[in-house]
Amino acid sequence: MHMHDPHPFSYEVEESDFDDKVVTRSQETPILLDIGADWCAPCKVLGPHLERLAKEYAGKFLLAKVDADENMRIAGRHKVRGFPTVIAYSRGAEVDRFHSSHPDHFLRQFIDKLIAHHQANG
Repeated sequence: MHMHDPHPFSYEVEESDFDDKVVTRSQETPILLDIGADWCAPCKVLGPHLERLAKEYAGKFLLAKVDADENMRIAGRHKVRGFPTVIAYSRGAEVDRFHSSHPDHFLRQFIDKLIAHHQANG
C-alpha cells in the first residue's frame, strides 16, 4: 500500500505471502481473490473490470490477483475447477465465490453483498 503504487486497491499475491495479504488482511477489509491464468480469455475480460471497480470503490474492498499457473497450491487449496474463479474473503475466511466472467451489475451486486456481510460481522 505505497502511494507510488498505481493500483493501491489491487495487488498480486503468491503462495509465500497469501496468508498475510489475503487471510490476515481480510480481517480489516473484505478481499476479492481473483484466481486466473495468462492463457484464459475470460480472465483477460474480468481482470481489468475488477481493477476498475476496485479503484471506483476506493478501498471498500481490495482485489488480490493470483496467477494460478505459478501458484497451483492457492488454486488447490480453494478447490478451483476453472478460471477465472473469484473468491470473497471476509474476516479471514471464504464467504462467497463465483466462476467465469460476469456483467457489471452482477459484479457490483457481489461486491456490495460482500461489503455488507463484512460490516455486519464486524
